[in-house]
Amino acid sequence: MRNPLQEQLLKAGLAKKGKVDQIAREQVKQRQGKGMASPPEEKIDAQRLLTEKAERDRALAAERNAQAQAREIGAQVRQIIETNKVKREGEISYRFTDGDKIHSMPVSETLRTQLAKGVLVVVRAGDSYELLPRGAADKIRERDASLIVLDHGKSAENATASEDDEFYSQFKVPDDLAW
Repeated sequence: MRNPLQEQLLKAGLAKKGKVDQIAREQVKQRQGKGMASPPEEKIDAQRLLTEKAERDRALAAERNAQAQAREIGAQVRQIIETNKVKREGEISYRFTDGDKIHSMPVSETLRTQLAKGVLVVVRAGDSYELLPRGAADKIRERDASLIVLDHGKSAENATASEDDEFYSQFKVPDDLAW
């Protein structure tokens, strides 16, 4: 079932019988559609480039979303500080630390006692510091806890005290102990 050209090439000795048979099998497979058609390399490269570009686009979009979210949180914090800040007035210099530096702000006697009791909190607002009520400070703590500079609130002390109470509850003190 070879074509006449193949017969002539075989008789002339220009082609080998095995090679002719292989080509004939490939032609039959192509006609019947059973052969595995491998996609061209250009198509594979184009697909790979498209997936790489899509991945880069996703990464850039995620980065842009993170930056937008950070700007939104910053704007919310600034708004909370501006709407809830307590007016600082007084002659007493109240000193506190921010990192490794000591800062001071003038406060009155009532503001100083409120700071000591934990009713007021010192918050970093850009390059300056502001006094905020505890409720507003809690809202800021939810968004960015690093802005809270000074908080004499009882929540942190209560957490350590309850841990200590749990530990010492295993040691019973006798009722008849007299000093």
